[in-house]
Amino acid sequence: MAESVVGFLIKQLSTLLSQEITLLGGLKSDVQFIKDELGSIKTFLKEAEAKEDNDSQLQEWLKQVREVAYDTEDVLDDFTFRFARGYKDGFCGKVGKIYNSIKNLKARHQISLEIKDIKGRVGEISARHQRYQSLYGTQERGFSSSRQVNADFDIRAQSLLIEEARLVGIDKPKAELISKILDDHAQLKVVSVVGMGGLGKTTLVKKVYDDAAVKKQFQSHAWITVSQNFQLNDIIKNLIQQLFNEIRQLVPRQVESMDVLMLSEFVKDFLQEKRYILVLDDVWSIDAWEAIKCVLPDCNITSRVVNTTRIADVASASCLGSLDFIYKMKPLTDKESWTLFCNRTFQSNDCPPNLEEVAKKILKKCEGLPLAIVAVGGVLALKDKEKTDEWEMILHDFGGEADGSGKLDRIKRVLLLSYNDLPHYLKICLLYLSIYPEDYPIDVDDIILKWIALGFVEEKERITSTDIAMRYMKELINRSLIQVKSSFAEGRLVTCGLHDFLREIIVSKSKEQDFTTVATRYYTRWPKNVRHLAIHNFTDDPQEFSSLKCLRSVVIFGYEDPLTTTFLSEFLSGDPKLLKVLDLHGAELDSIPKQVFKLFHLRYLNLARTGVKIIPKSIGKLQNLEAINLEGTNVTELPVEILNL
Repeated sequence: MAESVVGFLIKQLSTLLSQEITLLGGLKSDVQFIKDELGSIKTFLKEAEAKEDNDSQLQEWLKQVREVAYDTEDVLDDFTFRFARGYKDGFCGKVGKIYNSIKNLKARHQISLEIKDIKGRVGEISARHQRYQSLYGTQERGFSSSRQVNADFDIRAQSLLIEEARLVGIDKPKAELISKILDDHAQLKVVSVVGMGGLGKTTLVKKVYDDAAVKKQFQSHAWITVSQNFQLNDIIKNLIQQLFNEIRQLVPRQVESMDVLMLSEFVKDFLQEKRYILVLDDVWSIDAWEAIKCVLPDCNITSRVVNTTRIADVASASCLGSLDFIYKMKPLTDKESWTLFCNRTFQSNDCPPNLEEVAKKILKKCEGLPLAIVAVGGVLALKDKEKTDEWEMILHDFGGEADGSGKLDRIKRVLLLSYNDLPHYLKICLLYLSIYPEDYPIDVDDIILKWIALGFVEEKERITSTDIAMRYMKELINRSLIQVKSSFAEGRLVTCGLHDFLREIIVSKSKEQDFTTVATRYYTRWPKNVRHLAIHNFTDDPQEFSSLKCLRSVVIFGYEDPLTTTFLSEFLSGDPKLLKVLDLHGAELDSIPKQVFKLFHLRYLNLARTGVKIIPKSIGKLQNLEAINLEGTNVTELPVEILNL
């Protein structure tokens, strides 16, 4: 998350420095210093975040990076709030008059002190970065990478050890894949199996690979686990070792000293006249596929390559031939899920009657994901079958695992691989989805507007922000992190959603990073600085609204006690002057509180399905407003001041 926050901030600093130099005045050099120092440590952050769970010092450093980035963003937005209001051209024009205004001198002095304080903090963080880089960076990269590869391999190795008798729903896909592999087309054919982590891709392909008919068809066989940290040199040597083990010969000594090009030629020569089957398990990038493909001989021998991947683009890129085949893994059906769950939990097909209701609720959260079902079943198998309350506790703390046994860590690690592989701009977009309640259908057009309003979408020349944001959405779908729930006939996306297990992970991540805060009737204690607030169906109890100074977005969901104009007015009196997104969909408001029109930074205002009748002239004060939703309101006309926006 530190990487996402810093990446987002650097983009803001670049914009500020390129467009608002006159307004910055003497602060320009300090802002430039902050940008440069954060830029120098940004490349290290992704690697550091992958190791932070095992190092408390690294955790503390990343926390400091995140906090200084948040504080810098707050100061910059406060800066624009104080000095750019009231001018149609934003920072352009009249900046000299603003800069020299006596009434702004005190405010400028205060902000100058805050920026200099941040500059000092960034300097200290940068100095510590140098020390951490020597400890965790390039000097130990090989060790760190191998440790990660080993951790990934342990997860995959466990998948390969599952007995076929215990598998459910595998017969049909296994038969389909075998038929594609054993057809009589006399040329190299690629078969890709694609789907989200935990669906059982590795397990399925292993059963196909080990099938007697498949073994008999080919002269050479090899299984390569690619993973995220693949090294082509190591992969080729592993392949050579397996090929020579199979024919019970020692690998020639000269192989050890060969470079990648020589190794590739060696493999091509070895496989040139052989029928071979090669499994490439866990391919994460098109570059990885292209690199390995170059090692394989291009001949008309009936050979097969089988890939497993979580990323749809990788599957498509590897299957460009007319005979190539993509198999999309699907979740287990309800019946298959129940069979697997009972076999794992009760070692039979029967569930005790007293546990059936809670067991089905727990199973529903697994959404047909075999790895999740097996992991949860393993936890519940150790619970007392007579104590329903222990099962209820697991249900209510699903993903967190109330008993602390750590047996669900495996599924979390599997799904975190996909999260950790994201670029920073996609991480921040995915984490923001933690505001939505469980099983909530997320409106695609709506979430895209929120991403844009919050500045998560990077601007590019000649491409609209909505087009870029839709690319982000499709990339998250492509990576099997977001599920399509509904779409129009022409293919346009309507709603999407998250798997419950993945949702639990990003909710946990967001909470750890103080990124999103969810208030419910059960939990309304807010952290010191709330940045993104989601209100899930809780009553209008008196709240302390002093922690809203950093608030960027507020979204409400399903108020049973209708949100009133009075409550909203009290809420906004907490001075959330940096607010960019205000989503009041479905609130029973009869009018828009006047405090809304003081929100200079507001870019998105949703009043859909409210009782609002009039949009006052004050709407013209919201200079930065980009989107307003009045669907289902009683508004019949707009004031001419709307043209000021």
